[in-house]
Amino acid sequence: MAISDLIDRTIKDIVPLDEDAMAAARARQDQLTKPLGSLGRLEALSIQLAGIFGQATPKINRKTVILAAGDHGVVAEGVSAYPQDVTPAMVMNFLGGGAAINVLAKHAGAEIVVIDAGVAADLPSHPLLRSAKIGRGTANIAVGPAMSREQAIQCLETGINIAQEQIADGSDMLACGDMGIGNTTPSSAITSVITGASADVTTGRGTGLDDAAMAHKASVVQRAIDVNRPNPQDGLDVLMKVGGFEIGVLAGVFLGTAAGHRPVVVDGFISGAAALIAHTIAPQAKLRFIASHQSVEPGHQIALSSMGLNPLLDMGMRLGEGTGAALAMHIIEASAKCLSDMATFAEAGVSEKIEDDNAEAAS
Repeated sequence: MAISDLIDRTIKDIVPLDEDAMAAARARQDQLTKPLGSLGRLEALSIQLAGIFGQATPKINRKTVILAAGDHGVVAEGVSAYPQDVTPAMVMNFLGGGAAINVLAKHAGAEIVVIDAGVAADLPSHPLLRSAKIGRGTANIAVGPAMSREQAIQCLETGINIAQEQIADGSDMLACGDMGIGNTTPSSAITSVITGASADVTTGRGTGLDDAAMAHKASVVQRAIDVNRPNPQDGLDVLMKVGGFEIGVLAGVFLGTAAGHRPVVVDGFISGAAALIAHTIAPQAKLRFIASHQSVEPGHQIALSSMGLNPLLDMGMRLGEGTGAALAMHIIEASAKCLSDMATFAEAGVSEKIEDDNAEAAS
């Protein structure tokens, strides 16, 4: 079913990976000065990158973390250990350079783009802040839809446009980070709906809930699903009924980056829920997703597994903000550099492995 001109065009542009580029990368890996397969997942990752870029030896230079922020009406149900005014305060912290993602993105050599997708407060203008406010927080999903269909489409289009702009400006790798008090609740609902897993399984402690509060949160997630009855085969419907503004914008970033033939790094649970929505809308988009780390949030593993994604790291993290994605950028970039910068046996003048038949003849 058609969604909008921009989204429909984007979906059409999400094509399979370039098999010729992957074959060339695989052949080069087999000629590099190392035993076959000895770099493990770095080799597989470099071949995937070749297919994503459509280049036998892809280069990653500019890297960008898209950090989308939004608020959630479901906090009225008491699902978070923190008040909603933490969301705008943390946005200001991002802009001031004091958050974990600022430190880790700087360490990775990545830029940060901060998006106000739907914070329930007026944020002061700032040169590093992009205002794309779809609304002042979503509606309470425990009693009705999070947003209108038009707002859900606006979320996706906003994210697609941001991804396209970043790629046009030279970004070779994008990552999706989030900020929004209460956003693990819609993420649990999204994951339950799309994967079929129970709300009891997909719901975690979020900002640090105790057992009783977590049980209450799981009941709120289930109520949201029962009240809204989203269609698990329709990513837009899931976003509209149990999603979030920042989650929808990130889903658009996933789609836009995949259509732009660039890798997009999945961060934690909220980023994973956004990836699930994008994957439901355009299943081949996942070919350009790279899972950065395994979040402590239980729903994250379920989401990644359902898309066939294997995270690169397991650091016991659950912060969000794109922090895990920033950490993984080093590994992803290293895989491309090993493919392009290592010498082949011929270039280095090093003898290759003796074949079995030659060894037998020599003996």
